[in-house]
Amino acid sequence: MSGHSKWANIKNKKEKTDSQRGKIFTKIGREIAIAVKESGADPLNNAKLRDVVAKAKANNMPNDNIARSIKKASGELGSVNYEEVSYEGYGPGGIAVIVDVVTDNRNRTAAEMRHIFDKSGGSLGASGCVAWMFDKKGVIVIERSALLDEDTVMMEALDFGAEDFVPQDDVFEVYTAPNDFSRVREALEAKKYTFVSAELDMLPQNTVDVSDPEAVQKVERFLELLDDNDDVQDVFHNGILPETEEEE
Repeated sequence: MSGHSKWANIKNKKEKTDSQRGKIFTKIGREIAIAVKESGADPLNNAKLRDVVAKAKANNMPNDNIARSIKKASGELGSVNYEEVSYEGYGPGGIAVIVDVVTDNRNRTAAEMRHIFDKSGGSLGASGCVAWMFDKKGVIVIERSALLDEDTVMMEALDFGAEDFVPQDDVFEVYTAPNDFSRVREALEAKKYTFVSAELDMLPQNTVDVSDPEAVQKVERFLELLDDNDDVQDVFHNGILPETEEEE
């Protein structure tokens, strides 16, 4: 996938991720609530829930926490009404941005998103204003080890239906069409591969190099503000910062 490396982003974010694990678990818990609301609390009959559980495990969320989140979602659906919303626009440095949120108050979240974009020198746009610049793909990042043969992993991934396989120094990146993601992930999971991450992603068709020091600082602060917002689940953008390939 030209111009994109999921693993580069994971490495860049790892220190911050480790220090905010509790917050990540809370956000994954909301994704579990959405999945349970849509198709029930039984992972065997709920593909979306299985995908979220895989994401939780890749983020080292303990099994007890996952089980509690599913039970909590089953019991609270009558009182907590979460919904998924996407916001699009341009951030500082001219980067295109998609922000996926899970919220129990759409008006509050919309106001917060507009404030963050405006405060950062960006602009919040209408639905679809930048989505056309991205391709939705399933991205599975497999931990690389001396015991794994690259050709074997590649052939299995492609045989299971993956579109692309990209070896990196520390991991293997597997890309799928959105509709094939669950099937490919589950097939690779059955092979006992260790996932660093496994989720649907928005990959930019083209990237924007942000090199001016002031612009870099503004972009980094903008992304931090979004990441710190409790309702924000994922942030996708096409910016490339110096010495990083940040892509969520």
